[in-house]
Amino acid sequence: MNLESATERDLITSYLDGNHASLQTLINRHKSRLFAYIFMLVKNKQLADDIFQDTFVKVINTLKSGKYNDEGKFIQWVMRIAHNLVIDHFRKQKKHNFVESYNPEVSVFDTIKLTDPSIEEHLVTTQIHKDVKGLLEHLPEEQKEVLYLRCYVGLSFKDIAEQTEVSINTALGRMRYALINLRKIVEENKMMLSV
Repeated sequence: MNLESATERDLITSYLDGNHASLQTLINRHKSRLFAYIFMLVKNKQLADDIFQDTFVKVINTLKSGKYNDEGKFIQWVMRIAHNLVIDHFRKQKKHNFVESYNPEVSVFDTIKLTDPSIEEHLVTTQIHKDVKGLLEHLPEEQKEVLYLRCYVGLSFKDIAEQTEVSINTALGRMRYALINLRKIVEENKMMLSV
């Protein structure tokens, strides 16, 4: 099998059959895009390297455990893993910074939330996110793209403009109209989008 022209599904199957070069081909195919995305979020090369490696450790573990569900969206799945690892890093960093700035006059227990969100809060939040994603489908394609890149991928308007090959003002305008249209849809359908 020619690894360079093989599909991602074939490369994954080949890797699981013991051909480690297939995994290297998959990594090489997506490494620049994935690393750029991680670096854009963390703005630190060493940290980006660490998260990049952690991402592929998770990918390997998931593939080997048979839990990967191939829907033809390998890179989106890998990007989501990286995104979650970045979020985890910042959560740990926030907790670490909080402990370092200890003030003996303030009780830690007055400022830390001691419980995770309840199942009900989690379900409501999940439903709101699902509803918002559903609302995006009612937007024109260019507005949907800008909103997705800004809110879900976290790109700056400069990066969005470069990626969509439009001016920054056009990207900003599309975002503005997307928000206006979303508000109209929410009001017309009398939706509640808060916990």
